[in-house]
Amino acid sequence: MSSIQIEKISITDLETDAIVNAANEGLWAGGGVCGAIFRAAGHQQLQDACDKIGHCDTGSAVITPGFRLKAKFIIHAVGPRYCDGQHDEPKQLYGAYRRSLELAVENDCESIGFPLISAGIFGYPAKQAWQVAIQACRDFTEEGNTINIVFAVLDDAMLRQGQEILGEEPA
Repeated sequence: MSSIQIEKISITDLETDAIVNAANEGLWAGGGVCGAIFRAAGHQQLQDACDKIGHCDTGSAVITPGFRLKAKFIIHAVGPRYCDGQHDEPKQLYGAYRRSLELAVENDCESIGFPLISAGIFGYPAKQAWQVAIQACRDFTEEGNTINIVFAVLDDAMLRQGQEILGEEPA
């Protein structure tokens, strides 16, 4: 049985089999969620693993070991930079979640932790980002895939907004 939940917790503190890094196409260490994950996992080891992969297209994801994290794996998902919602941003964001979930299942993960991809420095409006994220996760589990999904957020407003959308009936 699958579940989707939202917790107020740092993604680096989740005890899931995999966590998702809100990555950039070059798989370089960044700020925000990405910087926190690199610091917690071990910056040099993680950067070396990402350098070996080299690149990830927007709307997709790649996987590395979790190194010093509780999670066995880090899935690096590249969400879109938000322009105006008319440049395939929803499709690309959905794809980043979808590919992350596929990689988790392919690597025998029973649980996965997500940040709200693209809602930080990539500028995706939070409400729309939540709608795409939750829809992608619901679609994946409704296809018969079994995985427990946790969204990690750091503030109460983001937690409430996600919980409201999670409580809504799917479109």
